[in-house]
Amino acid sequence: MYLYKLVFAGLLPALSVASSAQSTLDSLRMLDEVVVVASRYREVIPSQKLSGKELEALNSFSVADAIRYFSGIQIKDYGGIGGLKTVDIRSMGSHHMGVFYDGIQLGNAQNGQTDLGKFSLDNIEEISLYNGQKSEIFQSAKDFGSAGTIYLRTARPRFTGGKTRNIKAFLRTGSFDLVNPSILWEQKLSEHVSSSFNAEYVYASGRYKFRYRKTLQDGTTAWDTTAIRKNGDIHSLRLEGGLNGFVEKGKWDARAYFYDSGRGIPGAIVNNVWKRSQRQWDRNFFAQGSFRRELSERYDLLVNLKYAADKMRYLNPDTTLMYIDNTFRQQEIYASVANKYALLPQWDIDLSADYQWNTLDASLQDFVFPERHTALVALATAFEWKRLKVQASLLGTFVFENVTRILYGNGDMLPGKQTGTPDDKQEYTPAVFLSYRPFKERSFNLRTFYKRIFRMPTFNDLYYTDVGNISLRPEYTVQYNVGFQYSNSFANATVSDLSIRVDAYYNEVTDKIIAVPKGNGQYRWMMMNIGYVEIRGADVSGQVSWQLPYDIRLRTSLNYTYQRAQDFSDPSDNTPPAGTYGGQIAYIPRHNGSVIANMSYKSWDLNYSFIYVGERYHNSSNIRENHEQPWYTHDLTVGKSFDYKRLRCRLSVEVNNILNQYYDVVLNYPMPGRNYKLIFKVEI
Repeated sequence: MYLYKLVFAGLLPALSVASSAQSTLDSLRMLDEVVVVASRYREVIPSQKLSGKELEALNSFSVADAIRYFSGIQIKDYGGIGGLKTVDIRSMGSHHMGVFYDGIQLGNAQNGQTDLGKFSLDNIEEISLYNGQKSEIFQSAKDFGSAGTIYLRTARPRFTGGKTRNIKAFLRTGSFDLVNPSILWEQKLSEHVSSSFNAEYVYASGRYKFRYRKTLQDGTTAWDTTAIRKNGDIHSLRLEGGLNGFVEKGKWDARAYFYDSGRGIPGAIVNNVWKRSQRQWDRNFFAQGSFRRELSERYDLLVNLKYAADKMRYLNPDTTLMYIDNTFRQQEIYASVANKYALLPQWDIDLSADYQWNTLDASLQDFVFPERHTALVALATAFEWKRLKVQASLLGTFVFENVTRILYGNGDMLPGKQTGTPDDKQEYTPAVFLSYRPFKERSFNLRTFYKRIFRMPTFNDLYYTDVGNISLRPEYTVQYNVGFQYSNSFANATVSDLSIRVDAYYNEVTDKIIAVPKGNGQYRWMMMNIGYVEIRGADVSGQVSWQLPYDIRLRTSLNYTYQRAQDFSDPSDNTPPAGTYGGQIAYIPRHNGSVIANMSYKSWDLNYSFIYVGERYHNSSNIRENHEQPWYTHDLTVGKSFDYKRLRCRLSVEVNNILNQYYDVVLNYPMPGRNYKLIFKVEI
């Protein structure tokens, strides 16, 4: 319990400092478009980023669609607008990817996955991806706790030319009966405070053609037909409101998020079943706030607070399988304090302390109602000497859980409650990052990092009735990375900007948590630790900006990833041809990449994007029956900007999957063929 004292000892004085800082508000004189930066930022391992016009130009409906263009990323997409979309970085699994929304992590203690399809790009200013962790020590302890991180930064209101209000309205329509209006309203409340409100509604029938084809081992076609995807409809409402303000040498923000949706789950196309009847309803809410201030020339303070409540109902009315009607409710309280102190002009240290409380309530019989308390303490340092930059951190994670089983009375057992306390868990995980610039006059950097991290079993892993395993160990990853980056700008040349990044990496995943059959029943499974995976890979990315005749601007981007991700879990399972030992793990291609080209001329712009995912297997047994064909898509957008009276307008047309390729990202979950979208945007 001394750890809780340490955490709260940091929280209480921080809150009092935040209160006193508000009194200095009137003494701050602000100018339009001025952002206060409280401390130095030393980037050791640069991130991959999409922002501004480049992000707007992509054929992307949600955040999940946009990050497909990063190297080292695999998206699991179960099809359509309403399908579940999760992200995997460098083959370590989606549970090892942290997703942060305005600097605070999006959590899901139930199953550990964040559905990125729930987040729109309408109010997102920048998406950035970090391997290892964010290259900054002044952050919450949570930021040190993932193998990779995605940061979603919402647009902070900016007012120019004496304006006090910005309004942006979008209307999207197109294939799958899509109707998608949204509005973003930004209001200047005072010289120091502004507000924003974003509302979005999505409806789509989810009906699209797909091709269902099976080829036998001898190469002959067993069947080949075209059908319509059904039960893939969605209707959702997303509401977000935010407040942003500046104080002397600092800033603060607060945000509330609400999402409500109902959707069909079209399911897998197996056993000649073309339509499923499962449904899912989600209701998510969170409110969060952040305060950052430079208290002195040496000392900076960062405070984050959050409350989240999530409800999910899953219904399977098909009694030929198993009738299921389950409701899950989660709650989370999170508080964090980060303290950075400059020992020397080139040497900073940071101490961060976080506390998180999670509960899960479910309608399952014999559910144990878990409650988890997590304390995280991170000690980090950043040092810069000439052209050498070094960052190092040590994260301590301490988990305490309680479970309560409701007794309904059966035989000799009396009604009541039964409580238990699983074993406490504590882990210490280090990370070291280095960057060196060998040539003073050239922007060429060598970098490397080492990081060891883990992820806790989720509530479903541990406690799901008749499936969970309370004895599960955490799942560990170890990462090694070495690479370089070169960038340059050229004056009065056709090529105006050039940037190249190359990274080679080696990862290990141990004690992987998987579901295995339990007994002979089709619906009886259990979770267990098994598995050891070695991942060797390389990421290559390059960006080139061109200044062409007739004032034509062209920006091109290329990303490529090679991965050899091998399953070494069971040395005895090496009997050819179906042995899994040494096989490429499920759904990880050896080769994948993307190309983006954006061209603008006066008020016109043209955006082309290409994604390629190479051959892969849906099982670590790399045999013909488990082989998945490569897939690729070509997407194109043409847009025109124009003014109408006092309105700034933009009309764009998208054609996605131009060649109408039929493919699956996940086996038996067919993706849409060629589809269209019309987007109209108005700004006031």
